[in-house]
Amino acid sequence: MNRTELVAALADRAEVTRKDADAVLAAFADVVGEIVSKGDEKVTIPGFLTFERTHRAARTARNPQTGDPIQIPAGYSVKVSAGSKLKEAAKGK
Repeated sequence: MNRTELVAALADRAEVTRKDADAVLAAFADVVGEIVSKGDEKVTIPGFLTFERTHRAARTARNPQTGDPIQIPAGYSVKVSAGSKLKEAAKGK
């Protein structure tokens, strides 16, 4: 399912226009992005998803073409965890 299909499904389910559903989806993405970028708290939708900023330590990797070691600096990543209701839905229950 792509964004257009998701917006259409949300609009049908919530009985709103596609424009309104798209605006809500965009606002949701913006809010989650802002909170995760700050890194001081995680976003939890109980039973569904949790978004959390994580720290990745510096590490040594290998250039696949030459085999030479390269240093990858420390940085941040995002961890997304499925909640219990989403896990049950994935099992087909």
